Amino acid sequence: MDFALSPKAEEMCGRMWDFMREEVFRAEPVYYRQLAELGQHEHPPVVEKLKESARKRGLWNLFLPAESGLTTLEYAAVAEISGWSPVLAPEAINCQAPDTGNMEVLHMFGTPEQKQRWLEPLLAGEIRSAFSMTEPDVASSDATNITTLMRREGDEYVINGRKWWSSGAMDERCQVFIVMGKTDPTAQTHRQQSMILVPRDAAGLTVERDLPIFGYHDQHGHAEVVFRDVRVPASNLIAGEGDGFMIAQARLGPGRIHHAMRAIGMAERALALMVDRAKSRVAFGRHLSDQGVVRELIAQSRIEIDQARLYVYKTAWLIDQFGAQGARTEIAGIKVAAPAMATAVVDRAIEVFGGAGVSEDTPLAYFYAWARALRIADGPDAVHRRSIAREELRRKPPYVG
Repeated sequence: MDFALSPKAEEMCGRMWDFMREEVFRAEPVYYRQLAELGQHEHPPVVEKLKESARKRGLWNLFLPAESGLTTLEYAAVAEISGWSPVLAPEAINCQAPDTGNMEVLHMFGTPEQKQRWLEPLLAGEIRSAFSMTEPDVASSDATNITTLMRREGDEYVINGRKWWSSGAMDERCQVFIVMGKTDPTAQTHRQQSMILVPRDAAGLTVERDLPIFGYHDQHGHAEVVFRDVRVPASNLIAGEGDGFMIAQARLGPGRIHHAMRAIGMAERALALMVDRAKSRVAFGRHLSDQGVVRELIAQSRIEIDQARLYVYKTAWLIDQFGAQGARTEIAGIKVAAPAMATAVVDRAIEVFGGAGVSEDTPLAYFYAWARALRIADGPDAVHRRSIAREELRRKPPYVG
């Protein structure tokens, strides 16, 4: 088990760091200024400039091995770097959620027609997409609870239901939803659900409202969406009836690597800010960096970041060797460990910054909100701990005594 970066990954990371230092960090204030002028869900032009530059630098669609030639482990290192600027960098290189997961689904399970209509413009960065699984009226941590119905009528499916936290739906460029619903409520529990493609302009699809995260309105949005007798062609079904859970698991494995590594990137930037603040700020006649309590915050953060990174690298390596199914327990583990670590590290940085840490003068408040939200997104911590414990209880240790 070797986690040393390959020469290809080293070269790609170097290119990514050049892009971040030369363009992305400088674009952050421009992005927020343009967003304030245009409106919270409009598309700031600076993003398109970054995308154009990323393509010229060869930093495009790196998440998809078929496109980039990178392994999961190799891409993990790049994903961490993008996490230093989680609002701008992932989209600049066309590696942003939920599009990455949706593109993976279409790449793995889409028909030639579905790929031509939706995957190709997504890979080109011309459109955005949304993923609709979670529902407000049921405990969606157990996705067998979902109540959205997709009824077959001749050559069409008729969709009725209410979703929320449909990430990406508020963006004007969002052109398609991948929707999970029940096609056969009488089938075996994990064969009742299917996934289907629903165009944004389908009659009966209503985006009702945006849902902020701790008061932050993401530019792409996390929407509540209603489907009222929405009719789409049966050819929009992804894979087959009853394959919804299988598709969801295939989608979420690599996606959790992406989320975890970006969380590590956020934590690294928070630690860098914490160290810089500690060196420059004086309290009680001494720099904060000379205070034992602050040194403890810095040291603990470094330990936890490195622990989390090695855990994610191991998981990425297992996916490369054995597929997502062979890393199932580790995928659940990093989903718990990385966001929790990021939340703790960002919180320590906020403590060192004091009032400035909870203001918009630093990225820390947003980092904290997003890191905490990640402990719910793609399944809450409790569900993943449940899965890990179940596997541990089945394991036969070499010795008990």
